[in-house]
Amino acid sequence: MNNQKNVLLAIALSAAVLFLWQYFVATPSMEAEQARQAELAKQTKPKPAPAGTTTNAAAPGLPGVSTGATNMALPAALKVGGARVDIDTPMVDGSILLRGARLDHLRLKKYHDTVDPKSPEIVLLAPKSTDYPYYAEFGWVGGNDMPGENSNWKLTAGKVLSPGNPVTLSWDNGKGLVFTRVISIDDKYMFTVADSVANKGSAAVNLYPYGYIARQNRPVGVDFFILHEGFVGVANGTQQDATYTDFDEPGTPPQTFSSTGGWVGITDKYWMAAVIPPQGENFNGQYLGTKTQSGADAYQANYRLNQRMIAPGASATVTHRMFAGAKVVDILQHYENTQNVPKFDYAVDWGWFWFLTRPFFMMLDFFNKLLGNFGLAILALTVVVKILFFPLASASYRAMGKMKKLQPQMEEIKKAHKDDPQKMQTAMMDLYRKEKANPISGCLPILLTIPVFFALYKVLFVTIEMRHAPFYGWIHDLSAQDPTSILNLFGLLPYNPNAYIPAVISFISIGAWPIIYGVTQWMQTKLNPPPPDPIQAKMFAFMPVIFTFMFATFPVGLVIYYAWNNLLSVAQQWYIMKREGADVSFFNKPAAPKKLTAAND
Repeated sequence: MNNQKNVLLAIALSAAVLFLWQYFVATPSMEAEQARQAELAKQTKPKPAPAGTTTNAAAPGLPGVSTGATNMALPAALKVGGARVDIDTPMVDGSILLRGARLDHLRLKKYHDTVDPKSPEIVLLAPKSTDYPYYAEFGWVGGNDMPGENSNWKLTAGKVLSPGNPVTLSWDNGKGLVFTRVISIDDKYMFTVADSVANKGSAAVNLYPYGYIARQNRPVGVDFFILHEGFVGVANGTQQDATYTDFDEPGTPPQTFSSTGGWVGITDKYWMAAVIPPQGENFNGQYLGTKTQSGADAYQANYRLNQRMIAPGASATVTHRMFAGAKVVDILQHYENTQNVPKFDYAVDWGWFWFLTRPFFMMLDFFNKLLGNFGLAILALTVVVKILFFPLASASYRAMGKMKKLQPQMEEIKKAHKDDPQKMQTAMMDLYRKEKANPISGCLPILLTIPVFFALYKVLFVTIEMRHAPFYGWIHDLSAQDPTSILNLFGLLPYNPNAYIPAVISFISIGAWPIIYGVTQWMQTKLNPPPPDPIQAKMFAFMPVIFTFMFATFPVGLVIYYAWNNLLSVAQQWYIMKREGADVSFFNKPAAPKKLTAAND
C-alpha cells in the first residue's frame, strides 16, 4: 500500500512541478513576449517629438553612461542629429550617425515581429532619442580634444556600407591629431572598425582605445528567472555575466575585470550586441548601470585597451570588432572558430541543464538540416531519447507488467485483511518477494521526464532557431502555443477566444495538439497498474485531463514531443507488458481475480 502511495506521490509531485511551471514560467513568458513584440513594433510607428527636445551630451572620460533620451519614435529619431551613412547587407540594414560616428541604427532583415513576413523587421540598435536607445561607440581617451558624441565626422570614402564595400570616416581635432575610422561588415552580423590616429603635432600623446555597447531603459519582458538578459561576455576563458537587477541599488559600483582575449556585450533573449577587442591584447572590462538625468535606467558594457604612445609624425591603429545580430548558434560558432572569439556561442543562455540543452539543440539542429523541418527534428529527437533510455524504461515497464499481473491477487489480499492493515501490508510484501516485483521501479520513467522536460523547454524557449519555426498544418511557430482552440471549435467559429481570455486562465483554451497529447497520456495511464484504493484510482485516471490543461499554453513543439513520446512509450510498454502476461487492453475490464492459495494467506 505504501509503495502504491509512493507511485501516486511521484505523479502528484510531477503534476505540481508542471502546474507551478505553467503559472510562474509559461504564462509570464507568453505575456512578456507579447509585450516585447508590441514595444518593438511601436518603435517603427512615427509619433510627434516633444517640443524643444535635444540630444543630451554623454558624460566625459572613459565612456560614461548615456545621460538621457527624448522618446521619439524611430522614424523621427533618424531625422535628427545630422547626416547618416546607410548600411545594407543580406542580413541587416540601418545607418551610421556621422555625428559621433555612432553605430545606432540596425534592423534584422531575416526576422520580423510576428510570423507574418510583412510585419516590421526586428529593430536591434536604435538612436539615443528613441524610447529604447541601444548603440555602440568606439574611440580614444586620455588626451585633450578627443572625438566625442558631438564630433562631426566626414565621410571620405565609400557611400553605403555593405559586404566588400567599407566606408571611411575622418575627424580632425584642429590641434595636430587626425582620426580615421574604416568600418566594414561581412555578410552576416560582424562589423570591423579600424581606428587610427595620426599625430601631426609637435608633442607626443598617450591615448587609450576603447569600445562599448550601451542601452537605455530596460527592455520589456526581462527579469524572467529562467532566462539571462543583460550583460554577457567572456574574460579569461570564463563567462562574465551580470543582470540588470545587479545595478538596481543606487551607487552600485561597476563590475570590473581584466583579461587577455574575450568580449563584452548586452544580450536579449534572441539578439545581442557585443564589442570584441584584439584577442592578443590585455583589456580592462567593465559592466555598469546607473540612472540618467531624466531618471531612465542606463547600462554599458565596455573595455579599454592599453596605452598607445604616439610620437610626433607617427600614427597608431587598433582594430575592433562588433557583433550585432541574431544569436544563431551556427553563426556564433562560425565566429568562434574562424575569428577566435572565445566561447561565443555561450551568448545563448543554455541554462543549468546545459549538459542536456546543448546536446538536445545540436541533435535538433542536425535533424532539421537533414529533414528540413524542426517539427520533424523534434520527432527524430524523441526517438533518440527513447533509444538512450530504452534499458531503464524497459525494466520499469517489466515491473509495471508484474504489478498489473498481480493486481487481482492484491485485491484479494485487501479483502482478506481489510480489518488488519499491518497483516495486509505483510501479505503484500510477501507477494512482492515471491513474484520478484518492485512497485517503486515504476516511478522511474516519470522521474526521468522531469529534467528532459526542463531541458527541452529551455531549448524551445531560448534558441532563435525555434522562433517562428513551422511544422505542418496549422502550426506556424513551434516556440508558441497551439493557435487553435476548442472554444471556437478549432477555427470553425469566426472569433479568437484567446483575445478575450486573461492570460492567467488561458489554459482553458485548449488547442488540438494538447488534446492529442492528452489522449496519448490517457492511453499510457490505462496501461499502468491502477492503485488499489478507489479514490486514488479516480485521481490517477483524472491526471491526463489535468496534464492536458497544463500543456495548453506550453510551446507546441514541446507538446508534439510529449505526444510522440507517449505513443512510443505506449507501443514499448504494450509489447513488454504483453510479453509479461499482463492485461494490456484499454477498455476491457481486467480478468477475474484468481483465488488466493494458502501460501498467499
